[in-house]
Amino acid sequence: MTETSILESAIETIESGYEFLLAYAAQGRPAGVESGPGPHAQPTIQGMATAMQSLIDAFDSSSDPFEKVIADDCAKASAALNFILKQNKIGSEMVDNLNASIHLRAVLTDLFLYSEVLKPSTAADLATPSAVQTYDAAK
Repeated sequence: MTETSILESAIETIESGYEFLLAYAAQGRPAGVESGPGPHAQPTIQGMATAMQSLIDAFDSSSDPFEKVIADDCAKASAALNFILKQNKIGSEMVDNLNASIHLRAVLTDLFLYSEVLKPSTAADLATPSAVQTYDAAK
């Protein structure tokens, strides 16, 4: 796996994990030990924590200031994820509060921006000068 594909995989895991957690929180599940048929939040949260650790490892020694910010934000969000993973009972309210965490939202915003940079440019994109579109409120 190339470094870019590792980054893309980690980003996808975090973004899709957040989408799952939004849906999980909306179900109104009471806090309880996760057993029986799922879906369960714990495996998703564990996957997100692992993916964030991959980003921390990838960016920790980077000389790029924004990549350092991503690593720092992932470290903060990982603390919250790992805190939840230590709990015996996970319910919708706990997951909803995790979703609202400014640290998790910072990581998502960082990754939305960063993933735009990872997208390859096409020859047409490079050949066509970009035009800035403006909005005229008077119309």
